[in-house]
Amino acid sequence: MFHASDITEAAPSAAKLLATCEPLPRPTSSDYETVRRAVEFISTDFRSQPSLAAIAEAVNLSPAELEALFRRWAGLTPKAFLQAVTIDKARELLASGASLLDAAFDVGLSGPSRLHDLFVRHEAMSPGFYKAKGEGIDLAYGFTDSPFGRALVIATDRGLAGVGFSEGGAAGDAAALDDMRRRWPRARFREDQTAIEPFAQRAFDPAEWMRDRPLRVVLIGTDFEIRVWETLLSIPVGSATTYSRVAETIGAPKAARAVGAAVGRNPVSFVVPCHRVVGKSGALTGYHWGLSRKRAMLGWEAGVLARG
Repeated sequence: MFHASDITEAAPSAAKLLATCEPLPRPTSSDYETVRRAVEFISTDFRSQPSLAAIAEAVNLSPAELEALFRRWAGLTPKAFLQAVTIDKARELLASGASLLDAAFDVGLSGPSRLHDLFVRHEAMSPGFYKAKGEGIDLAYGFTDSPFGRALVIATDRGLAGVGFSEGGAAGDAAALDDMRRRWPRARFREDQTAIEPFAQRAFDPAEWMRDRPLRVVLIGTDFEIRVWETLLSIPVGSATTYSRVAETIGAPKAARAVGAAVGRNPVSFVVPCHRVVGKSGALTGYHWGLSRKRAMLGWEAGVLARG
């Protein structure tokens, strides 16, 4: 088991490395798949604090290849990633009421210079649109690479309306699109890569998170769901909350289970950060697009904090 002092001693060299990083190239789906397996290994074997060589062996790469991939994916080394997002540290802090942002400071990382959610402006469509199952709404869609694998992006002429994820291949793309179609079965869907590409760039590239040019998000759901999703937008990068706290925030303290259902139906994954909601014990609970992806999102955000 490691101690906080071990992390603090290692942090300065990692911070120095991060300060010299070049801007990250656009990630690929193959990058995500390899990193996903590395994150799984780290998450299940964290108590032994595995070496770079051990992590690399688990994903069939050389240590140099894995380190280069991690830097390309998150802007930090696998060791720094392990230090920043070790699960027992996160659980310890959450159980005491602290945030994952506090964890970033505890391990010697600087605070964020950019907070994703400050650069998102949202509006809710009339509940009538939702009750009509999306009738009268035109939705453009397309697929793109993201830090978390192949992403499905949905947009209207008013803003970003959906983000989901494909497991890859024609079948994975079809399943992701069917998931979105079931939400608004009477909406008109059209494939339009040109329309969705600017939204994808703004969502997944931290360099595009700008206060003076906020990303517009359109929320389509019930009144209750929209209240929950608006609350999720208030959770900063690097922090986490629980379903019961969300319920208290919206004035329905006994509705934690209903909040959980609304969180699971969030159509704008990652941008509306449902991945930052955890169980009451601090455990990472289920996620509509897979628990591995939830871990990866929290880890990637730790990298954004580190680069800040």
